[in-house]
Amino acid sequence: MWAASVFTLYPEMFPGPLGQSMAGTALEKGLWALEAENIRDHGLGRHRAVDDTPAGGGPGMVLRADVLAASLDAGVATDDPRPRLLMSPRGTPLTQQMVRGFSNGPGLVIVCGRFEGVDERVIEGRGLREVSVGDYILSGGEIAALTLLDACVRLLPGVMGKDESGAEESFERGLLEYPHYTRPREWEGRTIPNVLLSGDHAKIARWRRGQAENLTRARRPDLLNKTEEA
Repeated sequence: MWAASVFTLYPEMFPGPLGQSMAGTALEKGLWALEAENIRDHGLGRHRAVDDTPAGGGPGMVLRADVLAASLDAGVATDDPRPRLLMSPRGTPLTQQMVRGFSNGPGLVIVCGRFEGVDERVIEGRGLREVSVGDYILSGGEIAALTLLDACVRLLPGVMGKDESGAEESFERGLLEYPHYTRPREWEGRTIPNVLLSGDHAKIARWRRGQAENLTRARRPDLLNKTEEA
């Protein structure tokens, strides 16, 4: 079973939205598993301290290496094959290709950072791979972890209604997804393109490919460049 272990100061944030819709149904059916580990359980002293001032001075606080390491060591076996990730704005940008790789594996161990950052020594000492969900700053790694988990879980066998649903979406083939239409045939003077009602699957496929290319060229030309380079 695909299993995720999330290390956080706010375990009550999980499963959150992952307990709803397809992911939630799959969780109830046992198609995947989720554990939220409270880093503060391994905090120091009467107040369970988990952070301290940054060495060399500066604003904010830093999550301590000894506390986070103790939490990880207690919650993850040394021979656990799952990738160990740290949600971080300085990490490798998350892509659909990475998501597919993660979803094809045994699961993930995810650390949710807080404060100004995490002591570099625990990142190195516990082999954490930093991953980013975008060029912006969140209050912590929890929302980023939920995003990553949702992207992975929906690709697990049995979660989506049709396996081909995942293959036709944006980024799967280096392009943004083509436009979608459904009933009614006309709405506020706008009609469904005739080709989609023709029943000619070859023409429909060509139309969708052309629309996807046009949208990608207009909105994300960088994706076309990557496709051409590959």
